[in-house]
Amino acid sequence: MIDQVTGAGALPFAVQLKALLDQEARYQPKLCGLRVIESAQDNGLRMTVKLRDFQVRDLLSLTRFFGFSSETFSLAVNLLDRFLAVMKIQPKHLACVGLCCFYIAVKTSEEEKSVPLASDLLRISQNRFTVHDMMRMEKIILEKLYWKVKAPTALHFLRFFHSQIQEQVDAESKRLLNIERLEAQLKACHCSFTFTKMKPSLLALALLALETEDQHECEPVPALREALHALQDTLSVKAGDLVCVRELVAKCLAEYATTKCLKPNGQRLRWMISGRTARQLKHSYYKIAHLPTIPEYAC
Repeated sequence: MIDQVTGAGALPFAVQLKALLDQEARYQPKLCGLRVIESAQDNGLRMTVKLRDFQVRDLLSLTRFFGFSSETFSLAVNLLDRFLAVMKIQPKHLACVGLCCFYIAVKTSEEEKSVPLASDLLRISQNRFTVHDMMRMEKIILEKLYWKVKAPTALHFLRFFHSQIQEQVDAESKRLLNIERLEAQLKACHCSFTFTKMKPSLLALALLALETEDQHECEPVPALREALHALQDTLSVKAGDLVCVRELVAKCLAEYATTKCLKPNGQRLRWMISGRTARQLKHSYYKIAHLPTIPEYAC
């Protein structure tokens, strides 16, 4: 069970949480593989942290270009990290791996009518490999991941925890925890290798904790903090661990907000498409969003 259900017919929170936590460890990238990437030299021969982060930003650009959901992006990142952690791929193959992980996520999370043709995806992403290459790589990825695609991502936990907190606080407090802002912050974290080794549930809790601390000038903060502490106790997360991850999230978001940080560039996708290609693509493919920003909250 990955999708959470709310309302009168929903399973109790504890039951849904246990189901998610039971799956969490099975869908995390292998630490030994991540450490290999982390220690690799940037010599063009090995996968590195920098190359991984660059590829994830490309996936976010594609997500925004097509107007796909946050679920699609988070799942694509999960698939990519899990595959990179079990296979020592060469940098020249990374674009194909990344695009195939994205395509698998699209076919898993989006409605069938919204799934683009593989050929269109290749044209828009400006890659030089073929559809046949994509099909072969997709098969390899699925086999290496044992066809375990529907992973419980940090986004699942973030929405689940947010929903639980919203049920425990008053209307004024609910307004302060904006889920769109939190999801935008999570996307920024996905673009950083730092969080690949963290439990999705802990990352989601840290995002909520940081956002709660940011509301320190608002009157309803105590209610939010109380709900957050109750959630922390339920997850058996140590205060020191939460503070550590919260600081890493704050640092990541601060860097993401600077002009020096490389952000996904939808304009690159827009202007590099030839006239002939443009005539072959669906009209909906031109609905390109602005560069991703993290929305401000109103207090």
